[in-house]
Amino acid sequence: MRARVMRGRAVIGRALGGRADDAPPRLGPADVLRTGAAGLRSRPLRVFLSAFGIAIGIAAMIGVVGVSASSRAQLQETLDRLGTNLLTVGPGRDFFGDDAKLPAESVGMVARIAGVESASATGRLEGVNVFRNDRVPEAETGGITVSAARLDLPRTAGLDLAAGTWLNAGTARYPAVVLGTDAAARLGVFGPNTQVWLGSRWFTVVGILEPNRLVPELDAAALVGWEAARSHLGFDGHPTMIYTRAGKGRVDDVREVLAATAGPEAPNEVEVSRPSDALAAQNAADRTFTGLLLGLGGVALLVGGVGVANTMVISVLERRAEIGLRRSLGATRGQIRLQFLTESQLLAALGGVGGVVLGIAVTAVFAVSQGWPAVVPPWAMAGGVLATLLIGAVAGLYPAVRAARLPPTDALAAP
Repeated sequence: MRARVMRGRAVIGRALGGRADDAPPRLGPADVLRTGAAGLRSRPLRVFLSAFGIAIGIAAMIGVVGVSASSRAQLQETLDRLGTNLLTVGPGRDFFGDDAKLPAESVGMVARIAGVESASATGRLEGVNVFRNDRVPEAETGGITVSAARLDLPRTAGLDLAAGTWLNAGTARYPAVVLGTDAAARLGVFGPNTQVWLGSRWFTVVGILEPNRLVPELDAAALVGWEAARSHLGFDGHPTMIYTRAGKGRVDDVREVLAATAGPEAPNEVEVSRPSDALAAQNAADRTFTGLLLGLGGVALLVGGVGVANTMVISVLERRAEIGLRRSLGATRGQIRLQFLTESQLLAALGGVGGVVLGIAVTAVFAVSQGWPAVVPPWAMAGGVLATLLIGAVAGLYPAVRAARLPPTDALAAP
């Protein structure tokens, strides 16, 4: 009788992947993966929803890191193209709180500083506005400023033309104007050879600038020649912003003497700044915001982990008969634990890989729409997958232990 039972047990054991003798069956890596995957295939909808919860958390984290990295890459490209050696000098306030003035000779004095490669300037024309035509009310300025500009401003400030040409020795003496990109859009000017009403007379648009992140104040400006501003608009010749391009490695040295050189009589009334510092500060603020969003992504990932744990607990309850049958055929508690841990790991891995792919897609779409390079750090992708495996291990630990503790007789008697 015992021999007959053992033969029957051997037959069933072989059919279920067990061994024909009394020794505990051994499960190789392929057997473990096959057994774990079989448990997931039996509940596809539940597996999909649980994996999708994990994927949302990972995609959120990958997307936040990717968008932030793409933004920093774009910023670095901008700084590489425009340079970090641009310094600006402007008038501050005098002792009585009034606006100070830079000397008319300050541009030439700054250009003679050792280490300065080039210096140029603009001069704000107070009370002078620009309109699309002479019938627009004077109060509707559109926030556009009018400034006189020197001919070497594009080279020093790193300006590019989107259309037309920059001022030259001829046009700088006559009613000609170059518009910043925002100024052109607000005026409804889309190309050169268009006339605008500037300072109670017609000026011809000869060029439109590309946007410039280092000197964004010029995006909303209308720039006329230095001599034309003197003869047609009453310009007094005092610059309101001096742009200085220092040699590499000489930025700090030049910065120390700029105020005293531009305003020797009152250096305390001169303000010196470095535009790239503002971009670096913006980048630091973006990193802080990125940390906040990563925290929200972590919350979403935690919620996904709870979903995995819930799925595995329900799976244990539904498969008590299967657990009891495996135990009666010789499966050890460790093998039962390993089976359910493998299921939870596979479930989390599916969500992790799907989340990484989704996060990369979100990053690519957003970066392309902004004209940025799409960058997703490899550490973020690897970290996303490792995080899901950790979540899967933690979420599946209790259900696996619970399944291993089920007595075979109780499990087989379960409905």
